[in-house]
Amino acid sequence: MQTFFIAPTDFGVGLTSISLGLVRTLERAGLKVGFFKPIAQPHPGDTGPERSTELVARTHGLKPPQPLSLAHVERMLGDGQLDELLEEIITLYQQACVGKDVVVVEGMVPTRHASYAARVNLHLAKSLDAEVILVSAPENEVLTELSGRVELQAQLFGGPKDPKVLGVILNKVRTDESMDAFAERLKEHSPLLRGGEFRLLGCIPYQADLNAPRTRDVAELLGAQVLNAGDYEQRRMNKIIICARTVANTVPLLKPGTLVVTPGDRDDIILAVSLAAINGVPLAGLLLTSDSKPDPRILELCQGALLAGLPILSVSTGSYDTANQLNQLNKEIPVDDRERAEIITDFVASYLDADWLHQRCGTPRELRLSPAVFRYQLIQRAQQANKRIVLPEGAEPMTVQAAAICQARGIARCVLLAKPDDVQAVARAQGISLPEGLEILDPDLIRGRYVEPMVSLRKSKSLNAPMAEQQLEDPVVIGTMMLALDEVDGLVSGLVHSTANTIRPALQLIKTAPGCSLVSSVFFMLFPEQVLVYGDCVMNPHPSASELAEIALQSADSAEAFGIAPRVAMISYSSGDSASGEEVEKVREATQLAQETQRSLQIDGPLQYDTAANLEIARQLAPNSQVAGRATVFVFPDLNTGNTTHKAVQRSADCVSLGPMLQGLRKPVNDLPRGAQVDDIVYTIALTAIQANRSLDS
Repeated sequence: MQTFFIAPTDFGVGLTSISLGLVRTLERAGLKVGFFKPIAQPHPGDTGPERSTELVARTHGLKPPQPLSLAHVERMLGDGQLDELLEEIITLYQQACVGKDVVVVEGMVPTRHASYAARVNLHLAKSLDAEVILVSAPENEVLTELSGRVELQAQLFGGPKDPKVLGVILNKVRTDESMDAFAERLKEHSPLLRGGEFRLLGCIPYQADLNAPRTRDVAELLGAQVLNAGDYEQRRMNKIIICARTVANTVPLLKPGTLVVTPGDRDDIILAVSLAAINGVPLAGLLLTSDSKPDPRILELCQGALLAGLPILSVSTGSYDTANQLNQLNKEIPVDDRERAEIITDFVASYLDADWLHQRCGTPRELRLSPAVFRYQLIQRAQQANKRIVLPEGAEPMTVQAAAICQARGIARCVLLAKPDDVQAVARAQGISLPEGLEILDPDLIRGRYVEPMVSLRKSKSLNAPMAEQQLEDPVVIGTMMLALDEVDGLVSGLVHSTANTIRPALQLIKTAPGCSLVSSVFFMLFPEQVLVYGDCVMNPHPSASELAEIALQSADSAEAFGIAPRVAMISYSSGDSASGEEVEKVREATQLAQETQRSLQIDGPLQYDTAANLEIARQLAPNSQVAGRATVFVFPDLNTGNTTHKAVQRSADCVSLGPMLQGLRKPVNDLPRGAQVDDIVYTIALTAIQANRSLDS
């Protein structure tokens, strides 16, 4: 068992953020990671669960033991019961270790009220036989002073020569140079880091956007009255402007993420802000001060802005006092802000020395493809594939944002089918920076070039030029023709088009892959502990035994392609020979057909869902099965069963669904799920790019 104890060198180093990122880094290496915060240190105003423990639990799907309360710890220390306290902590630590390869333990933060934190951290690290990683945040100090501060903390734990003192992570680094350049310059000034034993394990730059609270958080922290909630759950405050100027001078400041603070009687500012909102600028909100409410007639004129989601808040304090309160807001991550926690987690993880940390942990006992690892590998493989993906819904705001992300991160080379002016307008309104190389093609300008090729492809269906021209009015058909002619490598649609609209052109123009007689689908089900595959929950209403066998083989192939060892369970309402009937016999025959086609595949059926998923039940009902209790691929007997199960699990279990991913087509086309968000589109583009790479390989 490996234990990393992370200890801060000072207050305000961002210890929770480092914990989140370190757990993610170790999970990506295939390790089973536990987390433990021994002693709770609530911030003023905290009334809920301990922040670090809850954020790690929600972000990583872990169940860390609850920390001891600060009052309890201080009482025991005051009574001279240090040993008894450490015994309590070790008991909780053992709970965090169950089934894990490595445990991250977060130490105490020194504060004015907890000056004993460093001494407690030393006892904790020694008692847990942990390896120590220091965390520091450079202030406006010269590098030699920073090095000296870190060395003092290292000495506390035995000094940099102690093999248990591994190194330091620097957080919130404010510099204009790259992190690599900063690290090299620091090593030049630091004998501590030049020795080799004590390492710099990460340099994480300061990024103001990571501290952006939701507008709802601002309202709660100020105790503001909410006049219009709008999108205050989603919008974030990146900047504050106090409006004491004219409208003409205020307009250039109305940017995405801006919170506008103004007295409630400034009708001109209220109207200007509302116009910006109506024009698509996602402001953080409008905060009215001095306990003055706008004239109801003015609010009536602003109805369009309210419907567009503009949050409007009101406080009793004046603009100056309100601004001071805003600048003093708690910048800690709220425990229910999953989006921000995920962003910070990935940001921190991307700057840690993952290879060295993995090597330090040794070889894991078993590679577990957790959701974090799955998503990480998905992006990495898509980047390596470097495919060109067409997006027919090119002017939709979420499509534009997803395309910009994919282009900037190298996930795919995206092609937006839309008028360039429309895309530019969306980007300006939403504050999206369009990266270099993002292609925008006007469907009206390119439609004509596909008429003749489309007529040729569908000549067996008696398609003529006027009919082709009419069908090509649909940008999905244009995108599908681009794919058919190898101008792009894959297509993603479905944000505003129906599943049928996305898939029908592909069935007509792309056709099935060699050796495939049908097209099916899979969902990747991201449970907290592992990723499972569900097929087919979208395409085939009543598959025959032979079709069901083909769906099973396609789904197993997809699982293996995305790093999931396929153990296929053919789901039915009974297990083994416990029942008979037409539907059960169909599943039994399909299992035999799939096994005969691919004898190396671990497949079993019919199996009830709980027998396939739960090892204890499997031992009773299917003791000789290699699949029961350990299934990773669940193949449902018909669309009704598959779709119902998928929806029920998605809504009632702690599970994120990614897909559907179509399989069996000659080239990859994928439909977005209903209610898709930007992340869904990004991951679907990544899936499509990897599929395109596999199609090329095969």
